[in-house]
Amino acid sequence: MPELPEVETVRRGLEPLILRKQIVEVKPEPGKCFQGSVTDIRAAKVINLRRRGKALIIDLDNDKSMVIHLRMTGQLIWRGSHSQVGSSSKSTKAESSSKSESSPQDSAHADFAAGHPSKNFTAELPNSQTRVEFDFEDGKLFFNDQRKFGFVKVIPTDEIEQDSFIASLGKEPWDMQAEELYQKCQRHARAPIKAVLLDQKVIAGIGNIYADESLFYAGVHPETRAGDLILLEVERILEGACKVMQASIDSGGSTMATYIKPDGTTGNYLELFAEVFRRNGEPCKRCNTEIIKLKVAGRGTHICPNCQKIKNGQDEI
Repeated sequence: MPELPEVETVRRGLEPLILRKQIVEVKPEPGKCFQGSVTDIRAAKVINLRRRGKALIIDLDNDKSMVIHLRMTGQLIWRGSHSQVGSSSKSTKAESSSKSESSPQDSAHADFAAGHPSKNFTAELPNSQTRVEFDFEDGKLFFNDQRKFGFVKVIPTDEIEQDSFIASLGKEPWDMQAEELYQKCQRHARAPIKAVLLDQKVIAGIGNIYADESLFYAGVHPETRAGDLILLEVERILEGACKVMQASIDSGGSTMATYIKPDGTTGNYLELFAEVFRRNGEPCKRCNTEIIKLKVAGRGTHICPNCQKIKNGQDEI
C-alpha cells in the first residue's frame, strides 16, 4: 500500500499533467470503485491537487472534489496524447532520437504511472483492470485496480473534512506535537508501538516502511508497549518519522519499481536512505549487527537487535 511520501510523489507528478485542464469525459466501470455522479465531474476543470494522509484529493472548479485512495493494488496511469506506451508499433531509432531531444516538459507530459507494480504501466489501456477512465483534451488518466479495494469518491469540496474516511484520519507527523502523540500512546498503552504508528486514526500517513525506519531512528523496539514509552522516546519517534518521510519525498518515493516519476525515473529512497527496511541479513549501518526480520502487529518488521532492544525498564534510551 502506498504511504504518505508515495502519495505525495503521485500528487506532485500529476499536478503539471492535469492542473487547470478540463475533464472531457468520465468512464467508470460499474461497482464500488467509483462512488458518486459522473455528471458532477464531466466538463469540470481541475483547480487543485492536495493530499490528506494516504489519500489524494483533486479539487474541481464546480465545487466538487474527487478523493482517491489506491489501497493495496490501485494505480494512476497518465497517457499523454503523444504517448507511445502500449502501442503495438515499435519506434524507429530516428523516432527514439527525436523523442530524446524533446524538451523535459514535453517528455513529462507523455506518460506517468504510480501505484502497485504490474504490466499495466506499459500495457495498452483501458484493460480488464481499468475501473475509471478520465479523458482530457491532451491525454487520459486511468484508475486501475486489480483487487478493487481502492476507490474514487466524488463529493462536494466543502464536505471533504466531514467525509467519514477523511474525518477519521489523525494528524500528519509534521502537524503533531510530541506531547499529543505521547497521550495517544497512553490511550493505547498495551498495544505495541508499531501497531499504534500504523493506526491512521492515531497518526496519518505512516505505513510499514516508515514505521520501521522511525523506530530504528529512535532506537525503540517495535514490540515495546506504547504505554511504556517516555516522552523523549516519543519525541524521537516523531522526529524520525518527519525526517525519513521527508527524505523519501525528496527522493521521489520509496518503492524502487513501483513509483515512476514524470521524467521516467523511479523513487530511490530504499536504495539510498533506508536503514533497516528490507535490509534483513545485511549489517546495521550504525553497529554492524545483522538486521533481522520478525512479525509485529501482523506485519513484516525489520530491526537491528542491538540498536533496538526491549528494555526491562525505561531508565535508559
